[in-house]
Amino acid sequence: MRKPVVAIVGRPNVGKSTLFNRFAERRLAIVDEVPGTTRDRLLAEAEWAGVYFDIIDTGGIDPTQAGFGKRKEPLSVGSHQYIEHIRGQADIAIREADVVLFVVDGQDGATAADREIADVLRKRQEDRGGEPFPPVILVANKCESQPARDNAVQFYELGFEKLHAVSAIHGTGVGDLLDAVVEAFPERGEEEPDASVHFSIVGKPNVGKSSLLNRILGEERVIVSPIPGTTRDSIDTRLVYDQTPITLIDTAGIRKRGSVEPGVEKFSVIRAFKAIERSDVCLLVIDGYEGVRSQDAHIAGRILEEWKSVVVIVNKWDLVHKDTHTMSEYREFVRYRLSFMDYVPILFTSAKTGQRVDQILPTALEVFDQRTYRMPTSQLNRILQRAQDRHPAPSKSGNHLRIFYGTQVKTDPPLILLHVNDPDWAHFSYLRYIENQIREHTPFLGTPIRIKMRAS
Repeated sequence: MRKPVVAIVGRPNVGKSTLFNRFAERRLAIVDEVPGTTRDRLLAEAEWAGVYFDIIDTGGIDPTQAGFGKRKEPLSVGSHQYIEHIRGQADIAIREADVVLFVVDGQDGATAADREIADVLRKRQEDRGGEPFPPVILVANKCESQPARDNAVQFYELGFEKLHAVSAIHGTGVGDLLDAVVEAFPERGEEEPDASVHFSIVGKPNVGKSSLLNRILGEERVIVSPIPGTTRDSIDTRLVYDQTPITLIDTAGIRKRGSVEPGVEKFSVIRAFKAIERSDVCLLVIDGYEGVRSQDAHIAGRILEEWKSVVVIVNKWDLVHKDTHTMSEYREFVRYRLSFMDYVPILFTSAKTGQRVDQILPTALEVFDQRTYRMPTSQLNRILQRAQDRHPAPSKSGNHLRIFYGTQVKTDPPLILLHVNDPDWAHFSYLRYIENQIREHTPFLGTPIRIKMRAS
């Protein structure tokens, strides 16, 4: 049984993202005073009174920007280009929801934009493929004071029976709101923890991450634009592929540290790094037309610091002038620039034409299987013995490292524990040699191998 879904909708800058973060009990959505900050849907899991559910934050719906008139406050830079996309994203979120939270600003009172959105919601009081339209709970936010909460009754003019006055930033009234949300669910019950495999799509801005996601899914799940920086939040999309539940995480482009602007973009990059942390496999997207740049290597290094598995995707392959040797030469070039992770698979794709996009999920799942593989101890010790017979450890101050035996003590990622005479006598180059010998027999495709030593 799927978890219930709650969609948070409303015009820009009424505190939807703050309420979303309050529900999720962690800072996931980007909060900024500039209207239009949240552009894509953002999904997270929440729990209240033992009931687990998903919450969807959306970009603000502003009918006045879709031909209904003019607004006084400015949108954030570039957001006017996304108004129709944002509204479409909110419509999708509403269709997916079991409960809709319509958020208004308790300090501003009901505005023309609020009334337009209320009309849109009421017009959708029709069947959704045989299912009734989800109940709407009106939420008057920014009601920090008692007078503001008392004045919230004015919002009943919008035509909804359920009204809650809250302060998302302080948490006032949020508990009662959550009680009402859980009560409105058509079905209840605790869900098992998320057992899906997590793949994050990471890379520089404008390398085609969102386009690849949309091509994989076969629908416009996230906003795609040729303008760098369109995706600001890390967006989770769930699907089932080959009977395996998968969570795909689209992330904001990661620019060089000195180029990241303070404020919204800075938080976007933080979200991307957080997405790497909670991934099993990172899909590192590189612009095939530009080639591997220093920032690509920097992102790859960040992934390796988190000990995550990797599939390198060279996108925009349709733009590259090719002959019979181009792919093999380009593959060697990528391995040279990313020499610290020469064990990763490399795919050459085009999100525009769909070329080899169908290979991404199978390759990522194969990498995940390798990440969770446990090598038999007997096999590992045969490899270690042969490796030492062929190439004994070099001396260090007249002393030689000797490996007595080894065992794989963990998976995800694999951790090899070597019992040695003295860990201080080990040289990093010899440990790299041992790792390469292990990979000759068990590749651990796309996955870093951790090696630790213990004196025995």
